[in-house]
Amino acid sequence: MPEEPIAMTEENGQDEGVSTIAWFLTGAAIGVTVAMLFAPKSGRDTRQFLSDKTYQGKQAVTQTSSDLVDAGRDVFERGRKLVEDAAELFERGRRLVRG
Repeated sequence: MPEEPIAMTEENGQDEGVSTIAWFLTGAAIGVTVAMLFAPKSGRDTRQFLSDKTYQGKQAVTQTSSDLVDAGRDVFERGRKLVEDAAELFERGRRLVRG
């Protein structure tokens, strides 16, 4: 029996986006750890390096969360518009039936 294609919904796309971010952050953490182990530096240099990377990570998380909030607002507005359009269409149909 042929399988039906899986439809990509917005929810699936958002889940994939969150998963991608999680994998990226995990890879970044592993990369920092490996870099510290194989690139010997003085304590001061290592602390500065960690401080810089922590700040960059904080900025990336802040930007990503801002992007997610904006995307959420867009989805909400599109949903609200869809509901308004459906209600208007329903009302027009009801008026046509009542004649």
